[in-house]
Amino acid sequence: MNFCRILISGAFLISLPASAQWLKYPTPAIPRLPDGKPDLAAAVPKTPDGKPDFSGVWEPRGGYTGNIAKDLKPGEVPFQPWAEALYKHRLETEGKEDPQARCVLSGVPREHVVPYPFKILNTNGMIVILYEALHSYRQIFMDGRQLPKNPNPTWMGYSVGHWEDDTLVVESSGFVNNNWLDNGGHPGTEALRLTERFRRPDFGRINLEMTIDDSKAYTKPWKVNLVFNLADTELIEYVCDENEKDIGHLVGK
Repeated sequence: MNFCRILISGAFLISLPASAQWLKYPTPAIPRLPDGKPDLAAAVPKTPDGKPDFSGVWEPRGGYTGNIAKDLKPGEVPFQPWAEALYKHRLETEGKEDPQARCVLSGVPREHVVPYPFKILNTNGMIVILYEALHSYRQIFMDGRQLPKNPNPTWMGYSVGHWEDDTLVVESSGFVNNNWLDNGGHPGTEALRLTERFRRPDFGRINLEMTIDDSKAYTKPWKVNLVFNLADTELIEYVCDENEKDIGHLVGK
């Protein structure tokens, strides 16, 4: 069965069996108010080295699913002419060519704007992000390595991170060519270089500034600001198999 979350009027509504995956089990280590709700204004937790700990389950806020640039004024997305024409085509055709409709990974930055939660895990030398959407993940290497020079392109790209005071800076490259930045179809190419700056001002919020630098699709880099809210829940299984093409070729008795 394919379970999904539906975003209606700015709130996540969940249609699931009552026992599904501990959705109502209180998340450990969250400070709580007298009524049991999370104290979202509490102090930011720290890792052993004193840096902000981004661990937890987070939900996107603000309704950027269809248009990652919705806060920008007309003309502020610096399209290359071909990219603007392609974006208009995708809008006019209501996204019928969207690769995600065939269960292809969304990639980033799109995973940050679709209406599904994600979980951040701090591990030794790496930060891992588990995205509920399309059951996907990212590895952000924190061990000082450089981005690969000639990578095999992937939907999630390759990511390395470092700290600037209390800001986690993540640089990513090595993306596939046909990369939709949102459901509306802002195009990305293999030239995309994404810089994300994560800040956690309080216990219940992450602010993310993203710089989209793709010289093939845009004339100059441009920025988007997003906010994520802490979610006192767990991820659920996301199954998408409409793109399955192998079973008809299997042989056996």
